[in-house]
Amino acid sequence: METSARKHGWRAKLHEIIYGTHTPAGKLFDIVLLVLILYSVIIVMLESLPRFDVKYHKFLDISEWVVTILFTIEYIVRIICINKPKKYVFSFFGIIDLLSTIPKYLSYFVVGSQYITAFRALRLLRVFRILKLVRFVGESNNLLRALKASRTKIFVFVFFVLIVAVLLGTIMYLVEGPEHGFESIPHSIYWTIVTLTTVGYGDISPETSLGQFIATFIMIIGYGIIAVPTGIVSAEYVAKDGKDEEIKGSSCPDCGTYITSMDAAYCRKCGCKLEED
Repeated sequence: METSARKHGWRAKLHEIIYGTHTPAGKLFDIVLLVLILYSVIIVMLESLPRFDVKYHKFLDISEWVVTILFTIEYIVRIICINKPKKYVFSFFGIIDLLSTIPKYLSYFVVGSQYITAFRALRLLRVFRILKLVRFVGESNNLLRALKASRTKIFVFVFFVLIVAVLLGTIMYLVEGPEHGFESIPHSIYWTIVTLTTVGYGDISPETSLGQFIATFIMIIGYGIIAVPTGIVSAEYVAKDGKDEEIKGSSCPDCGTYITSMDAAYCRKCGCKLEED
């Protein structure tokens, strides 16, 4: 009984350090982990430089092994100190943690697999747990809601752009032809999309006067095409933000705390159920 209690206390302490940021030990653990992630990503980048890798290969290899072992220990400990290991293993961060651990081991069987360690960069998302960027997280939620609300309009617009690209690409194929680099209709559509998005790689360019005139027309409408989706999302974002501002003036009927979220069903302070408009 005493051994079981000690085990439970040991796991509870580990859980508080690894999964919590409200204690000094928890904050220190996340900061150390963040530094290790950054360091490991830098190692991967340096390994991709042939001259640097030749000169410091042994140091980079040892460093990568040290980091990999530390991440392996961290992954195992995370599984041990929680009651439902499967929930963590199959979660977003659980999969990322696994992907950031196995590449070095796989490098002995598959050449080049160690570069999958770039997945560790995704683990930098944990920085939000340390800095408590509630305000910025809230703003990102508003942006996601705006994108979701405008998805139908954006889909219709993109579909329209694809139709325009097919039509203009076909016209350019007829005007320029294979002798000027427009070898096929798909190739011409590729050029049209590149021109519409104002990227302009320059690998294909019209040589006839009519083709250059059409290209000029495509470049001009390209600026409008870029602006339209921005306007759609901005309008939805402003509308959502306006609704938030309307609710920010209300307060909890029980404790008087200001309500800062339009989706709130309960007061964040006292838990009182809020009245729906």
